[in-house]
Amino acid sequence: MKFYDSLETRSADERAADQAVAIAAQIERVKDVPGYKGAFQGLNSADYSDVAALATLPVLRKSELGKAQAANPPFGGFTTKPASGFGHVFQSPGPIYEPGGIDNDWWRFGRVLHAVGIGPGDIVQNCFSYHLTPAGMLFESGARAVGAAVLPAGTGQSELQVAAARDVGVTAYAGTPDFLKVILDKADEMGVALSITKATVGGGALFPSMRAEYADRGIACLQSYGTADLGNIAYESCSMEGMIVDEHMIVEIVTPGTGNPVPAGEVGEVLVTSLNPDYPLIRFATGDLSALMAGQSPCGRTNMRIKGWMGRADQTAKIKGMFVRPEQVAALVAKHDEIAKVRVIASRQGEMDVMTVQIEASGGDESAYAATIKNVLKLKGTIEIVALGSLPKDGLVIEDQRSYD
Repeated sequence: MKFYDSLETRSADERAADQAVAIAAQIERVKDVPGYKGAFQGLNSADYSDVAALATLPVLRKSELGKAQAANPPFGGFTTKPASGFGHVFQSPGPIYEPGGIDNDWWRFGRVLHAVGIGPGDIVQNCFSYHLTPAGMLFESGARAVGAAVLPAGTGQSELQVAAARDVGVTAYAGTPDFLKVILDKADEMGVALSITKATVGGGALFPSMRAEYADRGIACLQSYGTADLGNIAYESCSMEGMIVDEHMIVEIVTPGTGNPVPAGEVGEVLVTSLNPDYPLIRFATGDLSALMAGQSPCGRTNMRIKGWMGRADQTAKIKGMFVRPEQVAALVAKHDEIAKVRVIASRQGEMDVMTVQIEASGGDESAYAATIKNVLKLKGTIEIVALGSLPKDGLVIEDQRSYD
């Protein structure tokens, strides 16, 4: 397979030289970005032209971004143009608002789709959400960049998804890893043969057993790692050995809660400096854990690799493609006077994410709790009402029991 572009095969020296220019330009750009409150004024941008120099700059955390947006909506003053200058404005849980461009594959997901072989002649069933959150548009933008058509399917309604995939002649899937299985199993149940041979997945872990099942069905399935704030950060290639960092991202791995780089190969928090001139996030803390990998990908792409998503630096967990955050769990407790404590448990049943919400309370109405959970967490889950004093006093409000090995 041909590479997406010549950027993917640059030598280390070529990439470093190109990045030096881009980083210096971004430092100059953020001097006039109100959200940074002049933090970069007085710096000589030429002194911050590599990753080592970036490590001396402050870290921007999502909590700070949220506070800035509350004071200066919608983007907290971190963009270089007004909200009306973008193609889209999105809202993610928090709420956090994100800008979205519609030109030149603004989210850079064409590289992701190309890596799994999606291109002209393909029809992609895009099962990411198109409502408020940007995931659907991220992958639609990528499909447009590689010349593929899109069936904007969104989530749910598995029977209709199967019928549409059959009738339209879908050849590729984009969505969360486990929803593809839902579609395939429903197709088996309906006696429908589908033509899906390629899949690009995100929004959750692609477990080895799930990838193997798709391979047995003749589907090449690769995963990517991106966020609503940054777009594509890293992606798998056909070698499936780690994730290759996007050519327009600078990635650092640091000790969680700090900006201090960890030794190569050690697990730490992912910090990303985006080279997007419209939304110049510098050393943005994702809250995700990963580690750098030594050497070059066997596929021939030369950029640095990370081991992929390895959990959260805080207790935030991604369940069924949605983030569940400690502050949301606190909101659950606040909604009902009789609730003393709540613990959200993420587990697996078969190949599907399962959310169990343990509620320590003196009685209460389970149906009322279910409505609150759906409203606050945006997910449905199993509810277990437990006696007062029975939940562990270990500080955990979100417990992820899933194995990522």
